[in-house]
Amino acid sequence: MNRRLLLIPAVWILLTGCAGTAPAQTVSGLNVTGQMPLSYAAEFSVDYCENGYACIHTGTEAHLLVPEGMPVPEGNQLPVIQQPVSHIYAASSAVMDLFDALGALGAVEMTSTDLNSWTLPHVQDAMQRGDLTYIGKYSTPDYEALLETDCGLVIENTMILHSPAVREQIISLGIPVITERSSYEAHPLGRMEWIKLYGLLLGKTEEAERFFAEKAAEVQALPQSSLPEEQRPTAAFFSITANGSVNIRKPGDYISQMIGMAGGRYIFSAADLHIDENALSTMNIQMETFYETARDADVLIYNSTIEGKPESLDALLKKSTLLRDFRAVKAQNVWCTELNTFQQTTGAADMIADLHRIFSGEPGELTYLARLQ
Repeated sequence: MNRRLLLIPAVWILLTGCAGTAPAQTVSGLNVTGQMPLSYAAEFSVDYCENGYACIHTGTEAHLLVPEGMPVPEGNQLPVIQQPVSHIYAASSAVMDLFDALGALGAVEMTSTDLNSWTLPHVQDAMQRGDLTYIGKYSTPDYEALLETDCGLVIENTMILHSPAVREQIISLGIPVITERSSYEAHPLGRMEWIKLYGLLLGKTEEAERFFAEKAAEVQALPQSSLPEEQRPTAAFFSITANGSVNIRKPGDYISQMIGMAGGRYIFSAADLHIDENALSTMNIQMETFYETARDADVLIYNSTIEGKPESLDALLKKSTLLRDFRAVKAQNVWCTELNTFQQTTGAADMIADLHRIFSGEPGELTYLARLQ
């Protein structure tokens, strides 16, 4: 049976029990039997229903997951994801590392990231073999390719919110669209815990739970700082945009949490900034504001993912002469992320370990950070 015949127009409000309200008793006429236990993730939830059905919540979206061989409940008003889920178009690069960790890269056949932009070896290999195909950016996907491959699911990141017509067009083709929000998780393990959602979709729940437990244990085993917060080394995590403004992580997001878990202190606080009233985890500030707050930071970490990796410290200083006055620049304590930092969603423990070595001065090879000299 063609799964598209099972879909009905999307209704984003659950009949009973949306995320954030009291636990539902029924979803689309199905009895709710429990919820997926989550330790850190706050940007998705799952209601388990009778007979293997499940209701997946991501932000304001809700989908009904229908087990293989089971019918769509009569009167259902939610968009349907029909198992087995295959021929996936992943327009969010952050999910690929999680699929790889599940041994399920084969379920993803299309991507919005071209070969030259990938840093994950298994993904590069899949593209070179032709098992994974670039079908255009998230905002300009090849709709014919989605139809020809009988795409069973599209996974977008929140950039799709800037192109709502694209999302609606995909849905009109009868293809369910999940907007993943892992980048909004405040805790670094919250991002990684999304593997439980993909394990559910692919029938690999046990594998997902086991993998997450192992990675969480690695993070929990990292050394803890004994210094009070006010005595910890301070760090700024930033990039400089083409127009000269500075892009920073908002206080409290998972990057600042990693800095704290590694024994440092993120230099920016909510009191320093006029925080934008939106869900974005980053914000742009003027260079003068950055200078006032971060000039005395002990460590500068440049985010190479957005504007590219500077070849040297001099190359970074050319972006703004004000940086020459920064304490970290004078102490040559300036670092940058490697290009695979954000594609490697499962690397939280290694990233925190890198930060710990920087803050403590301990020797050791770094995985995701490199010093600018």
